[in-house]
Amino acid sequence: MARGARICLGQIGAAHGVRGEVRLRSFTSDPGAIAGYGPLQTEDGRVFEIEALRPAKNHFVARLSGVHDRSAAERLVNVKLYVPRERLPKPEHANEFYHADLIGLAVIDRAGERLGTVVAIHNFGAGDLIEVRQADGEPTQMLPFNEATVPLVDVAGGRIVVVAPTARDRA
Repeated sequence: MARGARICLGQIGAAHGVRGEVRLRSFTSDPGAIAGYGPLQTEDGRVFEIEALRPAKNHFVARLSGVHDRSAAERLVNVKLYVPRERLPKPEHANEFYHADLIGLAVIDRAGERLGTVVAIHNFGAGDLIEVRQADGEPTQMLPFNEATVPLVDVAGGRIVVVAPTARDRA
C-alpha cells in the first residue's frame, strides 16, 4: 500500500428529508465508528465532518458539515468518503487486514501457480467479491471472498491463495 493512500470508509446515498441529511453506508467493521475517524474526504478533495449520525434500517442517516438543504444533499449521491491510511488503527491480529491492503497482491493457486493480481474488492449486497486481473491477459474475474475460495491471505508475503470454483461448483 502506497504511503499517503486513502481508504474508503463509506458512501453517501440518497438525500433524507429536506434539511440536508443523507443516507450513509459505512464500510467500517463497527459501522457506527465511521463518525470517529475525523474529517472525511471525497475523491475530488472536498472535506466533510459527520456532525450527527443515527441508525436507520440498512444504513445511517447523517448530517454532514456544510450540507444544509436537500438540493446540496442530492448532489452528493454515490460520493465515496475516504481517510488517509495512516489514520486507521493497525490490525490487532495477524489474520486481520484492511480490504485496501489486498489491492496489488499476487493471486496464486494451491500449487503456487500465479493466476493474477487483486485489482479490487467489491460488495454489491450479497457478500464480498475479489476482482482478479488474470495473468494470462483474459478479462478480470470475480471470485467470492470467503474462506472456501480464499483460504489464505498473506499480506506480508504479498499474496493470496485461491481455490477457484470449478464448473460443477458454479452449476
